[in-house]
Amino acid sequence: MTTIVKVGLPPIIDDQSECLILGTLPGDESLRRKEYYGHPRNHFWPIMAEVINTQLSADYRQRCAQILQRRYAIWDVLQAAERTGSLDTAIRNARANDFASLFLSYPKLRMIAFNGKGAQALYRRHIATRADVPQDRVTTITLPSTSPAYVLPLAEKIQAWKIAFDR
Repeated sequence: MTTIVKVGLPPIIDDQSECLILGTLPGDESLRRKEYYGHPRNHFWPIMAEVINTQLSADYRQRCAQILQRRYAIWDVLQAAERTGSLDTAIRNARANDFASLFLSYPKLRMIAFNGKGAQALYRRHIATRADVPQDRVTTITLPSTSPAYVLPLAEKIQAWKIAFDR
């Protein structure tokens, strides 16, 4: 397999967003579809349906609107990186997204929920130490990854995500 530079997706966010759910970088299927968590085996959308206690639309745009209505936003830590395949362990030469501008543009953001330890580690490495990102205004929480590569039963992932967002 050839290592190529993969470029992420724009954020799903609006002026009412309060909680930013951060992944690392979309996988190949998500990039092909131009949809966050586009791999059919990824647990993100079923978990979010449970978190917001509603049936999510089969239509991607409508699903995103449903998430935004509940004041959640979706993005990734990385804007681009070299990666063979879709595993986070294969990420090389990462370039972070512009979080300083994001926080300036969306002042209601108060929480970051990391979709897995990989997202948390990349955020700490590339973002958390920057003076231009208002770390004191947001709380963070690390949740079990929704990736099918993270072998925790779906029911346990749902429980952890629901507990985190019920706070």
